[in-house]
Amino acid sequence: MSRKSSSGPKKPPAVPRPSSSIMLLSPTNQLLLLHRVQTSSSFASAHVFPGGNLSAFHETIPAEGSAERHLDGPAYRIAAIRETFEESGILLSQAEGEGNGLLHLSEDIAEAGRKAIHGDKVRFTDWLEGVGGTPDVDNLIPFTRWVTPTTVPKRFTTQMYVYMLPLSTDVDSELVVHTPTHDGGLEHTAAQFDDVATWLSRADKGEVILYPPQLYLLTLLGQFLTGKGDYAAQRAALSAFLAKVPTGDLPHPTANISWGDKSMSPVPIPIKRADGRTTVGLDTPGPELAGSGRGGDYDHVVVVNFAKIGSSKMEVRSRKEVLAEAEAEKAKQAKL
Repeated sequence: MSRKSSSGPKKPPAVPRPSSSIMLLSPTNQLLLLHRVQTSSSFASAHVFPGGNLSAFHETIPAEGSAERHLDGPAYRIAAIRETFEESGILLSQAEGEGNGLLHLSEDIAEAGRKAIHGDKVRFTDWLEGVGGTPDVDNLIPFTRWVTPTTVPKRFTTQMYVYMLPLSTDVDSELVVHTPTHDGGLEHTAAQFDDVATWLSRADKGEVILYPPQLYLLTLLGQFLTGKGDYAAQRAALSAFLAKVPTGDLPHPTANISWGDKSMSPVPIPIKRADGRTTVGLDTPGPELAGSGRGGDYDHVVVVNFAKIGSSKMEVRSRKEVLAEAEAEKAKQAKL
């Protein structure tokens, strides 16, 4: 008679919850990050992009198992704009009427709406229509989807977007009203724009906590958003990059998947490093998308020390270089 394991049957992985986030660029191409509270159940104490889960009250959530569940679509776009408003106070909405530009509201009206929306007192799109606006979904640029690995108890399928606030060279411009505020400490303790290079430097020094998805995306953005200079040219270069296919140099199927359609589920690559860090691959799309033809970025990996809270000594590296280093280290050890 066979014995059953005392631990019982293996628990299936959690179903990824649909969510979306925005990499929001200021008129001077600075990036907005929010500092999450220590008690958060996800990314505690980390700096993250504004965003969050789709809400059945505010959006029509794609059904589990449907093709739309892991695809960019209206529900993901509206949720990204709603969550950004709830978390930072920045409303990405077009004023009604062609050519009217972004909607600007008084602080009192915006804050009252923010609280009512967060508390599910009024549907976001209904409130927005009532104040004369429509969500600016057309100016969201999809830039990768992330599916949490099955080893993590709380999983998400997160659509990422880039949004560029209108350029302005006048410091007295009305666009300065887009000053971020945190959400009163509900989920975040700070909301701040800064240069991409500054965020990466602070993470490298351990001053802020970033997780691999944020570090990876910041590293890619940092190739084009280089600080003070020709902001329009920086945006043009970034837009060209996001539209470019193939996306990589190595002969791998993922190179033919656009940045907007890439799906990434970080998985450790079983190679030994002399410094003890873990090498994380970004090419697999996650089990929910197995066989779908989706995939991520084969050309790059993240090298990282995982910690109880956050990660340290992270780098985005060329897969080819990291594998070559591993082979060289293996050959070195064999000679000892």
